[in-house]
Amino acid sequence: MNIFYNEKGVGDVLLVQLTTTKFEEIQTESKADITLIKDAKTGEVGAFNVFNASKHLELKESGSIEVTKEIVSSLQDLLSQNDFAVKLEVDFTPKFVIGYVSSKEKHPNADKLNVCQVEVGEETLQIVCGAPNVEAGQKVVVAKVGAVMPSGLVIRPAELRGVASSGMICSAKELAIPNAPEEKGILVVEEHNEIGSAFQL
Repeated sequence: MNIFYNEKGVGDVLLVQLTTTKFEEIQTESKADITLIKDAKTGEVGAFNVFNASKHLELKESGSIEVTKEIVSSLQDLLSQNDFAVKLEVDFTPKFVIGYVSSKEKHPNADKLNVCQVEVGEETLQIVCGAPNVEAGQKVVVAKVGAVMPSGLVIRPAELRGVASSGMICSAKELAIPNAPEEKGILVVEEHNEIGSAFQL
């Protein structure tokens, strides 16, 4: 789940994204201040908007809103009060984590890309990376699928030149770290960082 709120830019509307999957054809269903956005073929709810959001929720932030158990509970209550049978199932695990590049191989169809296997705790992700300095044996910062970058980019499962990629190995600039170097390259973190632990933006 990703939540966005920008009163100055969009108005008093809370945008709630439930999936990173793009629907080919959408349909909407509205009741009171809530509009569901669904896949027209399957009926799956991919997102919903809460209009007049400040009347229903206490919103102090702008931009990407931290997904907490409290705000999810409030949103679930709002959906239930309006007779929407939508169950919010939320992954509260961190989306920016320390990863370990266990292997790196050249991409079969692109000279400047590498296919990396990256351990992020209990799972290993395959990530296609174009950074010139990525190497096996490094500890790095990984944005997992569903992460929202400081730029507003949402990380989605991708296929790059025919190879699946789940996540992104980040540079200091992409993480909006102050005084980040301008040259291309991922951020390599110190060895004491625990694999799978949260990286704080």
